[in-house]
Amino acid sequence: MSGGLPRLLLLTDRSQLRLGRPLVRTLEECAAAGLTHVVVRELDLPDTHRALIAAEAAAVGLTVISAHRPLPGAAGVHLPASAAPTGAGGGGGALVGRSCHSADDVTRAVGATYATLSPYAPTRSKPGHGPPLPPSTYAGHAVPVFALGGITAANAADARAAGAHGVAVMGEVMRSPDPAATVAALLEAVA
Repeated sequence: MSGGLPRLLLLTDRSQLRLGRPLVRTLEECAAAGLTHVVVRELDLPDTHRALIAAEAAAVGLTVISAHRPLPGAAGVHLPASAAPTGAGGGGGALVGRSCHSADDVTRAVGATYATLSPYAPTRSKPGHGPPLPPSTYAGHAVPVFALGGITAANAADARAAGAHGVAVMGEVMRSPDPAATVAALLEAVA
């Protein structure tokens, strides 16, 4: 791991969960399968509700990163591509992630702890987002890069071989009939 960063980063989206499947239970199962870090999105909810989700995720041992805005108890924040420049690491040892969509975006993420770079492959979560970036886009950055978009257990090892530090997933886990098994398969692929 680079600076304590995992090889697998999960982004939440409860709208993609199977009907009746609670988000927090899903996170508990994923943590039991070996997941260590989660980006709590759920941007349609008030921050008070997002903070409760973050607290419950932290209670099962997950390192929580808040999407877009800081949350109490979160270990850091993941900023959108449109946010102001990151600056010097976020201060206080906090994790600062940055969404990127090109090699130039990653270069501009100076000071971030990590960057997600998408799309790696066609994605069901954001149809039409793309085209996929060339594999060479994932190598040679000063900031650790997580390949995002269309990541599956079948292509996660290829993303790492292309130079990504790790992979970030949302839909592959959120839509899975067995999220814990999907996390286990992804962890095996990126080990």
